[in-house]
Amino acid sequence: MGNNNNVSRFDWNLAFILFLFFCVSCTAIYSAQHLGQYDENFVVKQIVWYIVGAAIAGGVMLLDSDQLQKLSWYMYGLGLLILTFLIVAPDSIAHEVNGAKSWFQLPGIGSLQPSEFMKVFLIIALSNVIVKHNEKYRIRSFREDILLLFKLGLTLLVPWLLVMQQPDLGTGLVMIAIFTGMVFVSGISWKIIVPIFSSIAALGVGILSLVVYFPSFVKNVLGLKTYQLGRIYSWVDPYNYSGSDGYHLIKSLNAIGSGMVSGRGFTKGMVYLPEGHTDFIFAVIGEEFGFIGGSVVISLFFVLVYYLIKLGLETRNEFNSYLCTGVIALVSFHVFQNIGMTIQVLPITGIPLPFVSYGGSSLMGNMFAMGLIFGVSFHYKRYMFGSE
Repeated sequence: MGNNNNVSRFDWNLAFILFLFFCVSCTAIYSAQHLGQYDENFVVKQIVWYIVGAAIAGGVMLLDSDQLQKLSWYMYGLGLLILTFLIVAPDSIAHEVNGAKSWFQLPGIGSLQPSEFMKVFLIIALSNVIVKHNEKYRIRSFREDILLLFKLGLTLLVPWLLVMQQPDLGTGLVMIAIFTGMVFVSGISWKIIVPIFSSIAALGVGILSLVVYFPSFVKNVLGLKTYQLGRIYSWVDPYNYSGSDGYHLIKSLNAIGSGMVSGRGFTKGMVYLPEGHTDFIFAVIGEEFGFIGGSVVISLFFVLVYYLIKLGLETRNEFNSYLCTGVIALVSFHVFQNIGMTIQVLPITGIPLPFVSYGGSSLMGNMFAMGLIFGVSFHYKRYMFGSE
């Protein structure tokens, strides 16, 4: 009877959504392999990573909200410890890749990026901070809201600095997105949130405007070099940087544009796309399956995010609601940034498309996050007709 009860409590709807992503991922990666950049069979490896990810999600699912709260700082501390070790690790197990020291090279496993797991540890820690603060201060004032914002900011700051030390701008932006999403639902007064985030947004736009419209000022006064701003300049005008930073973007635009409405067809892509199986997987989908194929993939992400929002609103456990919020921010930013960079809406950063791009660390990190959601659904159903 117990096993039957567990089967009925398992979130089969979420599992089916992830199965659809698995199908999309294997199909797109198989197509990308025909570009001939590598000789490896990435589809088989992706299937293995999906199996490992499913095992991680299954293990995390068994932890209820109380257990996760108790473990939150241990997980957070472990993540910081690994990120710190990565900085000082010898080149034999952590050498630089494209100017960034973000990966461990482990025998028999391959590359492992610890920051992918730190994102999820951060979600759990931030959720715990909000819940504990709200329990302590039932009646909130300006002072208590500022105190919570300070606690959340400090929780973000330490891992963010370690990630930027690598440097890994993409992961740093994801962490900020998670922090922002969770601040918005934390109960902090909008009288505090709006001025602060509006000022930060205005500062960001101002800096970007200086880089684009007053490059001489940025170079002479701020001391930045042209190559350091290459991604911004190549984003604004990729064809002037076609031999360097703009190369990937031009190829991506050519691929997606050539797909038109219905695409060239499965494995019939003709545009050579560097890293087509990882960061630029959406360009492969756009070329071979066209606007229709791209729309289907984006719609699938909408379904996933909608489902997470629905679950976060339905669960009566405050901690679980914050977990859902963090995972929504994580997935949404990844999708927005990855697809945006392939169509010149946003500058290029090394952020993969969740559940679709090839990558063991990325997939395991995302399945870890899904394990939290499976756990919310699993334990929420147990109490659906009782009291928590």
